[in-house]
Amino acid sequence: MTIFTLILAGLVGLEHLGIMGLEMFAGPKTQAKALDMRLNFVKLPNAQIALANQGIYNGALGLLIISSLFFFSGSPLAAVLRLLMLFVMIVATYGGFTATKKIFMIQLLPATIVFILLWL
Repeated sequence: MTIFTLILAGLVGLEHLGIMGLEMFAGPKTQAKALDMRLNFVKLPNAQIALANQGIYNGALGLLIISSLFFFSGSPLAAVLRLLMLFVMIVATYGGFTATKKIFMIQLLPATIVFILLWL
């Protein structure tokens, strides 16, 4: 496992913290544009609750990825990162098919690259 792979894994973690910020704290216009949703939908109270809830999950995932870089090393780190990247890949695949296709590039591709590098 190279330093390059660890940096990419950290960037995937930071990306998920950024997604959390977007889903929990950004204004409806920003959310609608970034998430390819209609503004009138994003403004609905239930949509805001759902986005905030989704943001908590993305934040937890980002925090897990980043904290694993500090709490593990060697084989345990590789195993934890593989599991977390696999989880991102599964969730991003579902999101790409159900929410917006750009999730394939924004979330699935980086996690897949890290996942592959972790096996080399």
